[in-house]
Amino acid sequence: MLSVQGIYRHGKIELIEPPQDVREETYVIVTFLERGLIDLREHGIDAQQAAELRGTFAAFVEDWDSPEMSIYDDYDAVKAALKTRRCCFGVVSKFRLADC
Repeated sequence: MLSVQGIYRHGKIELIEPPQDVREETYVIVTFLERGLIDLREHGIDAQQAAELRGTFAAFVEDWDSPEMSIYDDYDAVKAALKTRRCCFGVVSKFRLADC
């Protein structure tokens, strides 16, 4: 099984990158995702620039997906909790907090 990204436009699926080693007329299942992603075109980024960005960010994937980075999973919730408390000694989420 292989997954590739694409965009549904004008009744057709446009693949962002063509799959490798897939025979013509291979059956597929298409899953439509909720639109929660950033439309790069609205920010002036075309397909070529997006591919270059993906290549640049690929170097960070291994570090970002490491278990040590999970400390940032609840960053926004912890930050909000810190703003609402004057004294916050203890543990909130995965962070160890000192006296504020």
